[in-house]
Amino acid sequence: MDLRLSGRTAVVTGASKGIGLAIARLLRAEGMRVVGASRTVTPELAALDVAAFPVDLTAPDAGDRLAAYALDQLGGIDLLVNNAGGAENATHTDGFLAIDDAAWQRTLDLNLLSAVRVTRAALPSLVERRGAIVNISSIGARFAHPPVDYGAAKAALTNLGKALAEEFGPRGVRVNTVSPGPTLTQNWRDPEGFAGDLASAAGLDHAEFLAGLPETMGITTGRLAEPEEIAALVAFLASPHAANITGVDYRVDGGVIKTV
Repeated sequence: MDLRLSGRTAVVTGASKGIGLAIARLLRAEGMRVVGASRTVTPELAALDVAAFPVDLTAPDAGDRLAAYALDQLGGIDLLVNNAGGAENATHTDGFLAIDDAAWQRTLDLNLLSAVRVTRAALPSLVERRGAIVNISSIGARFAHPPVDYGAAKAALTNLGKALAEEFGPRGVRVNTVSPGPTLTQNWRDPEGFAGDLASAAGLDHAEFLAGLPETMGITTGRLAEPEEIAALVAFLASPHAANITGVDYRVDGGVIKTV
């Protein structure tokens, strides 16, 4: 299918690795001109034919700086993908009482307020070009599991997407959310990362934990998602083929969430 994205422009946050890198790579392959924003420019991001912009999106002025750079490089913004996010706490298994105000603020800054600021700065161009926004949330927004601050921030991001779809839909801007379940990024592959913390808490080594994860989580398909599968959905939602789709939260979780 020709997604009819060639010649259009996109800004992707959190583009240096994982899902964000897969999104930036696919959008570029589909002919879009892309600005990829991340705290650091990884070799993988540098290897793509995109305009890489190093920026810490938790800074209050980062959204304005990113939008200004994107407008200078691209001339306008047709698509904004708010992908930057993650669990910021030192450990990913702490309960509510172990998470102090500073940790809550770090998590909200990265997972919610970064998207708020970038979106606010990019919206004038998105309205002018009748563009689209795709927010990358998480199935953690829909069920309770550690870290609680991450799930709460992602739930707020999902709600924000719906509100933006309602407010800016009449002005031509579509806003959708993609909520991945467990996805084979470095967070899950790295024994020292998120999966490593969960494995230690369960008394398992990393490889054993990862092998049993589909059954433990009730993943109907029996496997974790690939970053490229998330990217494919984002590209479709950005395309004219999805011109009447807005305000929707799409889960890519292999069937983890069992409710309708």
